[in-house]
Amino acid sequence: MTSKVRQAVIMVGGKGTRLRPLTYDRPKPILPVLDKPCIEYLIDSFACSGIEEVILACGYRSEQMVQAIGDGTKQGISIVYSYEDEPMGTGGAIKLLEDRLDDVFVAANGDVFIDFNLQEEIDVHLNSDATVTIALTPVENPCEFGIAKTDETGRIIEFKEKPKPEEVFSNLINAGVYVVNKEVMGLVPKGTMYDFSKDLFPLIMKKGYRVQGHVITGSWRDVGRPSDLLFSNIETAERKYKGHDWSPQVTSSKTKGSLYVGEDARATFCDLDSAVLSKGCQITDSIIRSSLLMADCVVRSAYIENSILGEGCIVKSGARVINSILGDKTVVSEKAILKNDSGMKNA
Repeated sequence: MTSKVRQAVIMVGGKGTRLRPLTYDRPKPILPVLDKPCIEYLIDSFACSGIEEVILACGYRSEQMVQAIGDGTKQGISIVYSYEDEPMGTGGAIKLLEDRLDDVFVAANGDVFIDFNLQEEIDVHLNSDATVTIALTPVENPCEFGIAKTDETGRIIEFKEKPKPEEVFSNLINAGVYVVNKEVMGLVPKGTMYDFSKDLFPLIMKKGYRVQGHVITGSWRDVGRPSDLLFSNIETAERKYKGHDWSPQVTSSKTKGSLYVGEDARATFCDLDSAVLSKGCQITDSIIRSSLLMADCVVRSAYIENSILGEGCIVKSGARVINSILGDKTVVSEKAILKNDSGMKNA
């Protein structure tokens, strides 16, 4: 059986503390992946799978979210905004919307960078007669996520949030996209912090509801960490622009690995290896390795490795920036050395 699910809720209320200082000035779902807010990739996937209405459950810096994402005209759908005065968790945020939800809807975490076929998950949900279906994806280190074990039918028979290494029983983790029967929202208490993974899923499994797993294909990352934001950019550049001719924006330069150069960005006399140069960046006589430079950065005769530079940063001659995250409009003086062995340790 296939059927249409028309409505999705995306939770975008978090403050993105692990991405500071980048999130001092913006909510994390609008951090860029190739000059496009990362949440737009999720919204685009939903629109391509027939979703007609997306509700963004906002909190932190919601006015910037509205300005960056708009009303859905670009995707041919309706995007509406719901506001919470204080963080309520995934379950609590959706509870506030209960009266306006369809009988079956999609819910997703806003810090997920994902490019996949949602309709496949919807079909699995409806064909398995599940109450909730959870998108799953394999990872090398599952300890930072909720992990799931499924039986031969795909039904989730065990679920544990952020297990210790000795508690790991699966490498399949919760990818943060759910198909939900509205009836389970009756189990979520009103006006309190309540989380899908920690609170609701264990409860409904205990009560005997069918919770189905669906292993997704396509790109997935949790962009709650700087390293994942960086590599979401690098991997997307590889996927979308492999073999692309970037001249005349990149001149008299060596290039290797993934590369993206945004509108009005230029690189001259450079050595670029897996570099994302966002719109307006001006780079001269520099080495850039495995790094994301957000819009309007200026780099002259410098070395940047495994780092993220916020918008409008200036890196002067002889400076070295390694394993670092720079907030917007940071100025790195001549011959300065910035090296943070902990800031990008997961990259």
